[in-house]
Amino acid sequence: MSLSNPAATAPYATLAEASRGRLHSEPDSATRTAFQRDRDRIIHSVAFRRLKYKTQVFVYHEGDNYRTRLSHSLEVAQIARSISRVLGLDEDLAETLALAHDLGHTPFGHAGEVALDASMAGFGGFDHNAQTLRIVTKLEHRYPEFDGLNLCWETLEGLVKHNGPLLTPNRTMADLPRALAEYADTQDLELATYAGPEAQVAALSDDIAYDNHDIDDGLRAGLFTIYDLMALPHVGDIFRAVIDKYPGLETNRVIHESVRRLIGSMIGDVIAETRSRIAAAKPQSAADVRALDRPLVSFSREMNENNATLKEFLFTRMYRHYRVNRSMSKAKRIVRDLFGLLHAEPDLLPPEWQQGCDGAGGFKTARRVCDYIAGMTDKFAIEEHQRLFDLDDPRA
Repeated sequence: MSLSNPAATAPYATLAEASRGRLHSEPDSATRTAFQRDRDRIIHSVAFRRLKYKTQVFVYHEGDNYRTRLSHSLEVAQIARSISRVLGLDEDLAETLALAHDLGHTPFGHAGEVALDASMAGFGGFDHNAQTLRIVTKLEHRYPEFDGLNLCWETLEGLVKHNGPLLTPNRTMADLPRALAEYADTQDLELATYAGPEAQVAALSDDIAYDNHDIDDGLRAGLFTIYDLMALPHVGDIFRAVIDKYPGLETNRVIHESVRRLIGSMIGDVIAETRSRIAAAKPQSAADVRALDRPLVSFSREMNENNATLKEFLFTRMYRHYRVNRSMSKAKRIVRDLFGLLHAEPDLLPPEWQQGCDGAGGFKTARRVCDYIAGMTDKFAIEEHQRLFDLDDPRA
């Protein structure tokens, strides 16, 4: 039985019934489209559950109200569905990509990735997008007939290309993260083109959620104040409008209402700019979208400039705040320590992770240790470090 998403009405939408299929052939579902099935496989994966204890900015134990990778992914999915619905795209594919986009992140956010990439120098490096591909094509072990989740071509393509083409005149296959280059021998994801429109929606939804919820978390953590934001274009205007309309309103409500309006304004900007680009390009299929020389889904120039100013503010006042720096410095040391010890002594790995190693200091061992650490939650990484380095810790 062939199913389709009735909301996907635009001629340039990615159609579930026209999917290029899965690497390993499977019977169609009687109740779900191909993309709905992919979404469900993501939600039920081990890697998705672990996002609950993976850092967005704050390490998990610093407060229950801050975003984690899991709550962030859910927020991205909600925004992606909203934009896709208005543009007549396949909401299920956009949601799937939003839910899966952070699966490859290490514990401790960007700091963990920097530390693991440095540890993997000489062994192919580390890239969280490439790690996401490894997870959904190799590391999840749930099905008897294949490794990974056996997701549709369109889902895999969107996961690796949501930020744009990977192969350009200045970037060849040799420049790509090792996991991406290796997978290219298995399946052609057309790395020299843009992704389909739903993947582009998911990418901008990530930006919208990330920026606005970092404003929220940063304010609530006391890293900066509402009045520090007043000088920023667009952001300051919205906070000022809320304060003017509701004088004396408690701070928590001011923050929520302002962030809510900011998200709405960014969504509206994406929709308006994308409709303008659709009118100019007149794509008649998802393939037409991929073949364009620029993204179809985009912010306006003015919003891009506003967002750049906001990101610079957040980088300085939040991501490089001394309190965050202290936490991330400890996080980097944990990752470096774990990698160094386990790479030198792979017999300390759990038995299932020792499989596929090629001895102390080996290339294959490095990749196994990298996969092991990348899959850790903040909580597990801290506890594993204590088990391996604390002489007074009785756990083994």
